[in-house]
Amino acid sequence: MVKKTVKTEKEEYSAKELEEQVVSLANAGHSPSKIGLILRDEFGVKNFSEVASKKIQDVLRENELVGDMPEDLLNLIRRSVILSNHLNKNKKDYSAKRGYELTVAKIKKLTKYYSKKNKIPKGWVYTPEQAALLVK
Repeated sequence: MVKKTVKTEKEEYSAKELEEQVVSLANAGHSPSKIGLILRDEFGVKNFSEVASKKIQDVLRENELVGDMPEDLLNLIRRSVILSNHLNKNKKDYSAKRGYELTVAKIKKLTKYYSKKNKIPKGWVYTPEQAALLVK
């Protein structure tokens, strides 16, 4: 059990209550990392996995609330689209071009890793056009 002090009252949260809270936060549109931050900041849960004996991602998977793409890969794709749009407007920004190249390299490495782990389809390949569609 995790204790949290709210307005001088002590509240205790069971693992089941926290799992229900995770599901409701996911239904509200929060990502797994954002859910962890909310549990820490608003509910005083230092480590969800110590309380519930499973990870937030496992709870989301049980309730079929996990997205198609892993969160870190999707964040990198969003970043590449933003940098690509910036480069289209600012052709001479060479440091942004370097940042875009590094981001695309990270995406390709993660794609290779996740395809081995069967978290994304085997034939999935990063393209800027596909990335722009994913972000929208």
